[in-house]
Amino acid sequence: MNQDLIIRRYLPSDEDVVVDLWSNAAREAHPFLVGEGTGDREQKMREVYLIQADNWVAEHNSEVVGLLGMIGSEIGGLFVAPASQRLGVGRALVEHATTMHDEVTLEVYTLNDRARRFYALMEFEEEGRRLDAETNHELITLRRTARDSSVTRP
Repeated sequence: MNQDLIIRRYLPSDEDVVVDLWSNAAREAHPFLVGEGTGDREQKMREVYLIQADNWVAEHNSEVVGLLGMIGSEIGGLFVAPASQRLGVGRALVEHATTMHDEVTLEVYTLNDRARRFYALMEFEEEGRRLDAETNHELITLRRTARDSSVTRP
């Protein structure tokens, strides 16, 4: 899929499709979070994250299949449509993040085994752990340094 994948900036007109993608992917990734992908969490996605983060979408055949939300050099969110997972979309979005920043960090729920395996394959290293006050679940802080430090950053 990578050769047909386009990564572009999020546009306000993407809101509904992106929120639907996020909701489906988040519910699948976080079944341990009550109300994930709905209600207050959806409202926060629309009113905070899609406005304040530097958001990018991955498109395949003109369909949005992934979302990358950057807060500075932190990956605040990485979500791939369930039907497009394991096809290189997440990898392409992480690589895109590292073209913008020499080093990126993120937090992942300890209970999200699939994402933790993905980030290990992407050469992220654990930096620490903390309890998320909002959900009362443990988060792991991960860090990845860009592979080629000679790449010119925008």
